[in-house]
Amino acid sequence: MPPIAADPPGPPVAGRLLGGPSHLPATASLTAWTCRSPALAPDDSAVAFVSDQDGSPRVWIQPLRGGGEAWAVDTGPQPVVDVSWAPTGTHLAVLVAPGGGEHTQVWTVQPHGGDLRLLAAPASGSASLVRWTGRGETLLVTETSSDGMARAVLIDEATGARQVIAAGPLLRPVAISRDHARMLLRRGPRGRRRMYAVDLVSEALGAHEPSGERPLLPGLPGSTEDGALSPDGSTAYLVSDAGRNRAALLAVRGGAEAVVLAERPDAELDRFALSADGRRALLVWNAHGRSELDLLETRNGELRPLPPPPADVVTSARISWDGTLAALAAESPQEPSHVLLCELDQGGYRRAAGAGRLPTAAGAELVRFPARDGLELAAWLYRPPHAQGPAPYALFLHGGPEDQERPAFNPLYQNLLAAGIGVLAPNVRGSGGYGRAFRQADDRENRFLAVDDVADCAAELVRLGAAHPSRLACMGWSYGGYLTLAALVTYPLLFRAGVVVSGIADFETFYERTEPWIAAAAVSEYGHPESDRQLLRALSPLRALDRLAAPLLVVHGARDTNVPLYEAEQLISAATARGLPCDHLLFEDEGHEFRQVANRITFVTRVAGWLADRLHA
Repeated sequence: MPPIAADPPGPPVAGRLLGGPSHLPATASLTAWTCRSPALAPDDSAVAFVSDQDGSPRVWIQPLRGGGEAWAVDTGPQPVVDVSWAPTGTHLAVLVAPGGGEHTQVWTVQPHGGDLRLLAAPASGSASLVRWTGRGETLLVTETSSDGMARAVLIDEATGARQVIAAGPLLRPVAISRDHARMLLRRGPRGRRRMYAVDLVSEALGAHEPSGERPLLPGLPGSTEDGALSPDGSTAYLVSDAGRNRAALLAVRGGAEAVVLAERPDAELDRFALSADGRRALLVWNAHGRSELDLLETRNGELRPLPPPPADVVTSARISWDGTLAALAAESPQEPSHVLLCELDQGGYRRAAGAGRLPTAAGAELVRFPARDGLELAAWLYRPPHAQGPAPYALFLHGGPEDQERPAFNPLYQNLLAAGIGVLAPNVRGSGGYGRAFRQADDRENRFLAVDDVADCAAELVRLGAAHPSRLACMGWSYGGYLTLAALVTYPLLFRAGVVVSGIADFETFYERTEPWIAAAAVSEYGHPESDRQLLRALSPLRALDRLAAPLLVVHGARDTNVPLYEAEQLISAATARGLPCDHLLFEDEGHEFRQVANRITFVTRVAGWLADRLHA
């Protein structure tokens, strides 16, 4: 195999797709705006949310009384990722992504604009908001520096006073009691996270010091991803699969043993929100990809199912300060993300913001089938309308690896369907939502089995009579981009074309150039860059690129620091050096995700056109 140049040619031309694809008419899904991350005002008079209805994600506020019009909150030109309402109602905390990249910052602003303040923006690092503490206007924030060290910081919005209350690698605070005397602190890499109760010496902001750190659920295998504290800090609520296969809700009171408050053998606890008074909790279950909701009365342990939401997937859930109302972000294949309000006592839903259902959009069909070793896989099948007999199909592989493909709104799928191309979006081994054993089934050496799963998904499409065996494409984002490339070089005659979006090409260069905290967290998934060097080389598709036969389209954001642009540059350089067809599309103002509406439109139309040219030829 010829050597790969250490310094490949200059970066791809921004926004330009080499090869000149046909231009397909865009479907209505491309211009449908979305609403995400809703947060209720403390008095339930309004809901704030992040929407891209004017072309870029920013904060909007919809009054809930009197029928007033929604308004946008001026936080500057940078894309907004999240918003949270202060308990006093006078300010919003806003998470901003400068330049569309991954190094986010925390700002605060008044609901009608004005008094815009930068609270957290570590140099060459990233900040994220955890929550308002419920005491005055104090924010709990995580700051991660360029060397991968994280800090839990309390910040007074009014004065800017700040106090670091914990520090270390792979660390995140998840909750703090109202008196600031106890904190829940999560440590460890993804899939193997541990939760700790931390007692803080002083109640006064500016004088906190950790006085002790007690592990919760000690010695149990698994991971504790999220949690909350009762207002007085006496009870820790944990979302965990420690000691079990599926994530459940557990409670630890004082130094007692953990008590299971809610669990299901057929679903994982996906989201959890606790009211400010600790009286009620909203539970969102992931049942085979769709969302189901329960209401928990924490005082007596009563668990009551809520009616099914009028959407397939709930992506965000927050409960009002008095525990009577919940704000949800929800979506379905035919309906973009929108804001729903749920009256928790009556169990009714009403729409607060967002575009409506798209009558021309296609739904998704859940299919299950065995992999070659007998492990059951699940996938969402989108059949092209009016298809007569086997049709062209694209396999789309999600990121993570522990993300999960769910029946959500995806303009790319809808535009591929409009172009006569079906979509199979599988959850191969390593995906979330199916229990810990399935999620860990692709770790390290088992990643080769996940590559085999991709081929088994293609075989299932043909067995179902849905796909034409010579008109298959493979594509994926992030880890899915890696898995796409790995499948293309492992099974070079299976796919006619491949699309790699923000994907890893070589694990050695990924570990060298990604964020330090991402590299540290990835070891449990992929292997250690030193002690597992040979395994990582065997897993890296760039080192087997001489087996590639299908034309490639490589898509990347120039500001991506999770999977740096170098992964795309060296892939394009190596493919070009071998005379392989390799087109590319670069977005200068995007990171690992594509946030700007105009860029997402370009991405979807170019990819759909490129695949149509190759699968219909």
